[in-house]
Amino acid sequence: MAAPIVIDSANDPRIAEFRAIRERDLTGRENRFIAEGTVVLRMLAEAHAARRGFSAEKILLLRNRVDGVQSILERFPASVPVYVAEAEVLDGVVGFHLHRGILALGKREDRGEAALLDALPERALVLVGCGISNHDNVGSMFRNAAAFRADAVLLDKTCCDPLYRKALRVSVGSVLSVPHRRGGKALDLLLALAQRGFTIWTLSPHGKTDIRAIPAAARMALVIGTEGEGLPEALLARFQSARIPQSDELDSLNAATATGIALFSMASTMGRI
Repeated sequence: MAAPIVIDSANDPRIAEFRAIRERDLTGRENRFIAEGTVVLRMLAEAHAARRGFSAEKILLLRNRVDGVQSILERFPASVPVYVAEAEVLDGVVGFHLHRGILALGKREDRGEAALLDALPERALVLVGCGISNHDNVGSMFRNAAAFRADAVLLDKTCCDPLYRKALRVSVGSVLSVPHRRGGKALDLLLALAQRGFTIWTLSPHGKTDIRAIPAAARMALVIGTEGEGLPEALLARFQSARIPQSDELDSLNAATATGIALFSMASTMGRI
């Protein structure tokens, strides 16, 4: 790892990308993003070392956090600069009190949708999100995908970016370990999966098939819609639909909870857990 560089001014141009991150998050700007916290930093180090399409450009730490993450920092190449600052300077940089005291600027290499889909194994489970605009839900969906060994997550262009700082944090870094791509129309994503032999299952409170009765298949995709409106009728009509049995007193589960239950059931059917 590189020797830490002390920053004594919030206006130092070397850490400009971290300035006022709450107001100007880097997600979506040239595929860069902010990673926050020890767990996400560790996941970024693993992704960087494994060449999963993510790399770190620079790291900014509270001075008293350096020793605690030393073993993680050693996993980054010496070409990644590590900056350290006292609490007053760091808070001035980010624009609020950063109690975690750990930030990294990461960059993602976009390998394209076809490359991602063609690299999926012969037996695969894929999660597809349509219109998921809540960052907590997106982060939780990735955490569920990692927990139940999904091979990829696809998000249509109306979903929020999973590399947004909060979504990445809620996912406990799973956004950096589960192959994924965001963009395009949901129907086009599903047709691309169908062409590659995937059985498509949409999830709805009014789905025709009990989630526990879905038959096993070598390649399966689960499609989740936004809370409230759910999936568009055009998608529900075109593909098979499943439901999670629940009390009549509630109309639906939130997207994150529904994803976890459904992925658990499908992963069990496929013998993955």
